[in-house]
Amino acid sequence: MQPIFAIGDIHGQIDELIKALELTLKDEAAGAPIVFLGDFVDRGPDSRGVIDFLMEGQAEGQPWTCIMGNHDRFLLRYLENPVYQDPQVSRPLLYTDPPIGGDKTLASYGVDMDERRKAEEIHADALEAVPQAHRDWIAALPRMHETEEQIFVHAGLRPGVALDEQVEDDLLWIRKPFLEHTGDFGRLVVHGHTALDLPQLYPNRLNMDGGAGYGRPLYPAALLGRDAFLLGPFGRVRL
Repeated sequence: MQPIFAIGDIHGQIDELIKALELTLKDEAAGAPIVFLGDFVDRGPDSRGVIDFLMEGQAEGQPWTCIMGNHDRFLLRYLENPVYQDPQVSRPLLYTDPPIGGDKTLASYGVDMDERRKAEEIHADALEAVPQAHRDWIAALPRMHETEEQIFVHAGLRPGVALDEQVEDDLLWIRKPFLEHTGDFGRLVVHGHTALDLPQLYPNRLNMDGGAGYGRPLYPAALLGRDAFLLGPFGRVRL
């Protein structure tokens, strides 16, 4: 059975990302593929550093798969339209509003986020500051990754819809219909997006978002089929 690691929403927390990767290197499955479940940007202090780190690792041949999250797509859409509001958000919010956390992302690229500045000025600076290579990398991120035993996706799947008919908004944003579904998806669905205090395993899914975007640790997990083990300083703990 092929082991595989999963790491949840990073949200610009570069130090937590490095710690999580160090834990995988100490695990007995060190060197196995790693799937990162999206939301690389926003809220944390160094979104640019996170993307640089992941891009460099992939370029060096690390077996890393990075999936697009809703925050990653939000950054792209903000760069296209400074007043873009995603209809999936429960209330009207701009990308740079603190609940989304895009202000921290732009600051990591060197954009002056002084509240006295006009939105148009900030956007113009953002267009210059965010490298095209970063925009291209985000745009090309897969929305889903499949193995024989798991389905990796940022937010979840819409129950009753075939995998090849799932729509991007659901893959990046879905909550209630997916989280409340108790039926089996045929394989373990490994996801992030809905923050918990710790990653948690359910009969049909594994939620890997332990709330790094809110200052909590970023935990990696080692997966063997439907068995999941949280990695910490003292080794594996079965979920």
